[in-house]
Formats: sequence, C-alpha cells, structure tokens
Amino acid sequence: MLETVRGPRQLIVGEGVAQNIPRVVAECGSRVLIVTDRVLLGQPSVAEIVAAVREKVAVVGVFADATPDVPLSDVDLAVSVAAEVDADVILAIGGGTVIDLAKIVGVIRRHGGTPRDFYGESKVPGPTIPLVAVPTTSGTGSELTPVSVLTDPDRELKVGVSSVHIVPDFAIVDPELTYSCPATVTAHSGIDAFCHAVESYTARPRPHGPRDPVEQVFLGRNSITDHYALLAAERIARSLPHVVKDGGDKEARADMSYGSMLAGLAFAHAGTAAPHALQYPIGAATHTPHGLGVGLLLPYALDAARDAIADRLAILAGVCGLDVTDASDAEAADMFLTWLDRLLADIGIPATLADIGVARADLPRFAEMASGVTRLVQNHPGSTDVASLNAILEAAWTGDRTRRVLTPEQR
Repeated sequence: MLETVRGPRQLIVGEGVAQNIPRVVAECGSRVLIVTDRVLLGQPSVAEIVAAVREKVAVVGVFADATPDVPLSDVDLAVSVAAEVDADVILAIGGGTVIDLAKIVGVIRRHGGTPRDFYGESKVPGPTIPLVAVPTTSGTGSELTPVSVLTDPDRELKVGVSSVHIVPDFAIVDPELTYSCPATVTAHSGIDAFCHAVESYTARPRPHGPRDPVEQVFLGRNSITDHYALLAAERIARSLPHVVKDGGDKEARADMSYGSMLAGLAFAHAGTAAPHALQYPIGAATHTPHGLGVGLLLPYALDAARDAIADRLAILAGVCGLDVTDASDAEAADMFLTWLDRLLADIGIPATLADIGVARADLPRFAEMASGVTRLVQNHPGSTDVASLNAILEAAWTGDRTRRVLTPEQR
C-alpha cells in the first residue's frame, strides 16, 4: 500500500487566528505581494490585515483586480505587480479564484515562463516563493491543495496546473473572515466543498508503484482521505442550509470552514472526479460559477455509478443524518441521493443543465472534452468512456430521476 498526505507546512484554523497573518508573512519574507479582489479590499477586516502587514514588512504591493475563474490576463497583471516590488512572499486573501491566482504567480515568479508551460500534472520543477493563503469563503479548499485552475482564452475548457510544489506554505483559516460572504457565494462555495468530500470518498481506489506519489498528484481514495472526507461531509451537511439562510450563524460558519478544510485535505490526495471534469467545459461555455456547476452535476454522476458505490453512498447517508438502520445499501443509497436533490434545491442550485443555458446539441462535445481531463476522470467510480460521460450529461440536461422519493418517516 502506497499513500501520501499533502498539505501546508502549517495549517492554523479557528476564530480569531487571522491576527497571526502579519507575523507569519513577515517570517516568510520582507517584500510582499498581496493578492485579493476589490470587494474584499473594501471590507474592514481585510483592510485591517493589509494595514497590519504593511507595518511588519519593508515593501507591499497589492493586486486587487482578481476576477472569477483566473483568466490568463489576470496572471500577467499580477506577475507584473510582483516584479515591481520584487516580491519574495505572497499573501492571498480571498476565495478560490484569488488563491489559485496567487499559486500560479508564485510559480512564474520563481521559475519564469508562462502558465501554459505548467498545464497538467507535475510540470512545476520545484518549490515556488512562499505563499500564505487566507480563505474568505468556505468551499474551494485551495488553501490546502496542489491545484490551480485557470481559464485560457485559446481553450474551450478550464485548465489545471497540478503540483505538490504549489500547495501553500501556510493556510490560515478563520471563520470570522467568512461572516460577510453573500448567500449565493456561500451556497456555491459550500456545495463545492461538499462535492470535494463526496467525490474524494467515492473516488476509484487505484494501485500504485513507488514513483507514483511523486509523479502524480491525484491518486484516488485511501483510508486517510476517507477519514477526512466523511468528517467534512458530516459538518457541511448539517450546516450548509443553515448558513445560506442565515449568514450570521457563527456555529454554522465555523462548521463550514472546518468542513471545507477537511474536504480540501481529502481531495489534495484522492482528487475529484466526473462532476469536476464535466464542469470544466460547461463552466467555460456558460460562464456559470464553478460550485453551481459541480453541485448540479454531482447527483447525476453518483447515480450513474451507484452500482459500484452503493455501500459508500449508504455510509454517506448515515453521516449526513439520515436514518438508515434497517435499510439495505441500495435503499440507503436512494435515500442519500434523494436527500442530495433536496439539499441542492434548498440552497438554490438549478436542477438541470437546460436551466443554466446549456444546449443539448453541445453535450457530446462537452463529454468528449471532459474525457480528456484524465487526472479527474480516472477517479470516477463508474464507466468513463465518452458515451458514459455523455449519458451523465443527458440525464443532467433532462433532469431524469429514477430515484424514489423519501417517505416522511425516512426523512
């Protein structure tokens, strides 16, 4: 058995831990590039962090123009600001877009070249400059993972840079920084985190040779990732609907921060699967939020693979609070998938691809494109040929549901 655990040099999580950011940054370097966005920069909590960092280090450059999905134009601009201040450390304060941007800037700052030089797995030749990642949403887990997802205008789907060398050096996860997160962003980032947990837990286990943990990034599930994934699913399942309805629910906010963090630790090794691979071309075509897309696709991908993972779906049902005492694995799997439908509806995730403007005629092309995202598709526990991926998309477009509805006693 070969396993590996990937994560930051130090993970600091809990209410109030943001006060440690200036010291941690100053210990990493003296010429800081801060990556964030305009909305966050205008918030008092983030403005205070920036001001405190300025007092601790010699030079600070701020790139606050990060835009969704990390277009390559943002990378060029941020790299220019890093060069202007001769940055030797990066502080990223924001959601997954901001942290993914900071990761690729660190790569280019240390190794030169362009983002296209590093597309795929394990193309980054060595460590980058230190990165301190501070999430302001509970969802992407980017502060813990070896992945940066970018949008290349010359390609019809998002692209990933995957390398153990781009895991942030420090992750500072403070639920207090998520209190101002809008309901829609909370829903989309939160369901993304739930997808990370479920896709990691149901990922195909794969045999490995001794070189694989170094040459590959996503390796499929193992007992360690199972542990993190189930803890994440439990916290997110009980708190996501509450925090979407009441962003001031501090207990639910803390649950979501912990759940997102745990899910990030799970998929940093296990990887995500078909919902994420299929979202790449769909997200690029529709310009819809990443979390919305993967959340929409998750039940259809799980339904397609249910024969292979009924036992795992049954365990997820229990973890998510359903009474499966007298249920068979198949019955409990049905219960979980029906519960998932209801969760998605409750937090405002559309039910079908047609609802987000996907043309049915484009489905075969999207399936073909997603089939090429090998690092994700190989984790899917069901069939992964183009026809099978297209069948998932067809079901997601029509909203076809074969699952029975839970009775009141089963809820």
